[in-house]
Amino acid sequence: MKLIALDLDGTTFNSNKEISKENIEAIKLAQAEGHKVMVLSGRALDEITPDLEKYGLHCPIGTNNGASIYINNQAVKMITLEQEQIKAITTEVEQEYIPYTVATNNGVYAPKDWFQRLENMLPSSGTDKEELEMYKAFALAYGHQSFHHIHDLLNDATIQIQKFFAFTIDPIQKKRFEMFLNTIDGISIVSTNTFIDIMHHQASKGNALQFMAEYYQIPLKDTVAIGDEGNDISMFNIAGLAIAMGNARDQVKKHSDVVTLTNDEHGVAHAIHHYVLHETIKN
Repeated sequence: MKLIALDLDGTTFNSNKEISKENIEAIKLAQAEGHKVMVLSGRALDEITPDLEKYGLHCPIGTNNGASIYINNQAVKMITLEQEQIKAITTEVEQEYIPYTVATNNGVYAPKDWFQRLENMLPSSGTDKEELEMYKAFALAYGHQSFHHIHDLLNDATIQIQKFFAFTIDPIQKKRFEMFLNTIDGISIVSTNTFIDIMHHQASKGNALQFMAEYYQIPLKDTVAIGDEGNDISMFNIAGLAIAMGNARDQVKKHSDVVTLTNDEHGVAHAIHHYVLHETIKN
């Protein structure tokens, strides 16, 4: 029995944000043959479960880059940011007036002026609207809740904050913000060209994969990780077999053992058939 950890965006999802029939069939076949398949994503739970249900997929879910793990819709592990970390992050993100969301145990929250913050980027950046519209649509599609001030969440004892997602298309601002984040003790950041995920330093896909391997008593040598982005490297570093997507960045591929096809070529299905089920595949 193997434990297979699947990233979502850029991996299991194709460029149209869909899971292909080939990927669905391969995942279900692996499960039918006794393997454990889990989703391990940077997304929050409310941004994952509707899509999995849409395709009839049922599996353990690691959210917010491994900050939370759910089995049968029950949280079995949760790593949250500390209040002093949250206050420091919030002070700076407000000063920079960066669009951001907060992933919690009660869903995803955004400042009430989230859309205004996105629009505010256009005059200074000169970047086209396509990416900004994508983030607007994402927030609307998954029903992000809103708050006036982060204190509204901090003062609610039932809410635990697991991750900040900050978005900027200004490279100078992004570098300045990252330099500040690096002064905060006990956090980790995962950064791409335009966004930054901010979590407790113990939250990572690698730690989540290790937790799940121990939970199911599966040796790490029998774990498989499939991904395409920088936040997948931590699980690549501990998995028995690390598989990078064909569309992954070169830096990510350097940390993998093998490279499969792209997410638009059903790369997950190819990897499962070839490296887990050991079938002969014609490229």
